Amino acid sequence: MNRQAPSSAADYPKGLDKGLWFVPLGGAGEIGMNLNLYGCDDRWLMVDCGVTFGDDSIPGVDVVMPDPGFIVERREKLAALIVTHAHEDHLGAVAYLWPQLRCPVYATPFAAAFLEYKLKECGLENEVPVTIVPLGGRIEIGPFTVDFITLTHSIPEPNALVIRTPYGTLFHTGDWKFDPDPLVGDAVDFPLLEALGREDVLALVGDSTNVLTEGEAGSERDVRDSLVKLFARYTGRIVVGCFASNVARLDSIARAAAANDRHVALVGASLWRIAETARRTGYLSPDLRFMEASEAAYLPRDKVLYICTGSQGEGRAALSRIALNQHPDLVLEEGDVAVFSSRVIPGNEKAIHRLQNLLVGLGAELVTTRDHLIHVSGHPARDELRRMYSLIRPRIAIPVHGEAVHMRAHAALAAECQIPQCVIVGNGSAVRFDGDRAEVAGRVWSGRMTWEDQTVLSFGDPVLRDRKRVFYEGAATATVVLSEAGEVVAEPQVSVLAVIDPMADDDSKSWASALTATIMRLPKRGRADDGVVEEAVRTAVRRAMSPRKPVVKVHVVRV
Repeated sequence: MNRQAPSSAADYPKGLDKGLWFVPLGGAGEIGMNLNLYGCDDRWLMVDCGVTFGDDSIPGVDVVMPDPGFIVERREKLAALIVTHAHEDHLGAVAYLWPQLRCPVYATPFAAAFLEYKLKECGLENEVPVTIVPLGGRIEIGPFTVDFITLTHSIPEPNALVIRTPYGTLFHTGDWKFDPDPLVGDAVDFPLLEALGREDVLALVGDSTNVLTEGEAGSERDVRDSLVKLFARYTGRIVVGCFASNVARLDSIARAAAANDRHVALVGASLWRIAETARRTGYLSPDLRFMEASEAAYLPRDKVLYICTGSQGEGRAALSRIALNQHPDLVLEEGDVAVFSSRVIPGNEKAIHRLQNLLVGLGAELVTTRDHLIHVSGHPARDELRRMYSLIRPRIAIPVHGEAVHMRAHAALAAECQIPQCVIVGNGSAVRFDGDRAEVAGRVWSGRMTWEDQTVLSFGDPVLRDRKRVFYEGAATATVVLSEAGEVVAEPQVSVLAVIDPMADDDSKSWASALTATIMRLPKRGRADDGVVEEAVRTAVRRAMSPRKPVVKVHVVRV
């Protein structure tokens, strides 16, 4: 097996305007935030444009997305954006980044309906050209012919893409698994995949999320049957946390509740949005009625079940507000149960454990996947990956949609499946196809951005840099009042935030005397220059607060 590692950041690839290329800008080396580019003779096709969620590294950042700068520079050469399915990590950034891309968007009906909500939130519902592609459809875009193949996943209409070019055929799996009884949507058309495998596929670009799990992901049917039995054990309130986008799970929970004579309330805006989208597109039966939490509050405890957002510990979601006793319509107590019908996404462990401890502290019983069959993954385990490789038989495997450990394990599994070459990539890797081989021929710019106050910000933006410094190092504000000639006419004032004030408990020192001395040491010409005064005062404040390096803002007032 030939494993290629990304070249150095300075090694910009040559010849990007010729031949066939693959360039991931998000989702390679991480789970979430997927953005993939396919280039053919200087025309580009984007597959997915998703988000991930913020962590403690930058306070106040809730949404993180790839920096599309590389393709924005080539916007006139971007033929289209194809959305494989409606998960946030595949379409969540479209509304935020489309104004920079301004290209046609293609999606199957469910993803298009869900995207409509996202576009309305950003005032783009009448601006973005979205073409709805029927299930199993084909589109012609520049040098690309793209066939949509419906697989199974934890959301309706997950599409793999067969991308045909003059240089060869690529198979982009998207998110998938082989569910023999998916409950929502059809089972996988294996004869269609076998036929594709006979076409001599150049490369498979594939999901690595669940590669560390042996066997198969499991069927949603098994979860539904298990939930019916689980709910029958309880006489108190049942609160179930799950991924809002899992329509089959939403249906399973509702029907398991009905089998136990319970009414179902949805708690969380994203659940209502998904339910409405599923009804509009025919994936949720009209006979299922959901209540608002305020309605359900009047029902006896043994007659109600709440489906809630926030199973990943998100601070603003319904489960966190319930755990903190901050929800206006739902309180948990002894005899109630909290069921986590979801997996732990890597990176969310601390937040989820914190949430679960809070719920237990309220007296609720906790049920997770360790205790009962209440979740199956939407991603392929090792046996399913083996089967996919035996069906498609690509010459090259390119693992994506996983952290480094997942992608390496995926590469090893591909080698076990007798795939001739596997190419390991990271965000920004530029993979060049040459005949039946591929190599990482260099790197392009990749980075991260966030959405805040209707504005896209780079992670290098001064606003985010200062916020991070304030979080870890504190802040100080200094105000000095000078005459036009540079004389100090009032005592300088300093306010210190989120850090110990070094002058607070020292009677022999004061900010007023320290900063007055700093200013008066400047030459007369310097004291007349606001910029010189600001820098001198800033330096003095930071020196006094060493080893801390706070954000220091200086206001110079002239009278």
